[in-house]
Amino acid sequence: QVQLVESGGGSVQAGGSPRLSCQASGYTRGSFCMAWFRQAPGKEREGVATIDSVSSTTYTDSVKGRFTISKDNAKNTLYLQMNSLKPEDSGMYSCAARIGFCTVRTAGSIYNYWGQGTQVTVSS
Repeated sequence: QVQLVESGGGSVQAGGSPRLSCQASGYTRGSFCMAWFRQAPGKEREGVATIDSVSSTTYTDSVKGRFTISKDNAKNTLYLQMNSLKPEDSGMYSCAARIGFCTVRTAGSIYNYWGQGTQVTVSS
């Protein structure tokens, strides 16, 4: 059983650079894909970034060049460094995991494991 716990959210001003963390427990090595999703009020959940077992990454277009996904296998921790935040980046950010290939082009139904989420609110 994989458990995921996010931290690092909060209220930030536009242009800020917070870092989200996701502590994983249980087996997340091997062919696991780790991902960050977000959901704004009234909007569908969207994939933000993914990182696979060999640390290949993908990003949704709106965050390319601003966000960086990474992981520390020794600490079993996934990160999302967010730079140059915009108000439209606000939402509930959740980490997720699945066994198999990575994709960011999904609302998340193919991901098997989810954290509880951490809220990020960006003010202008």
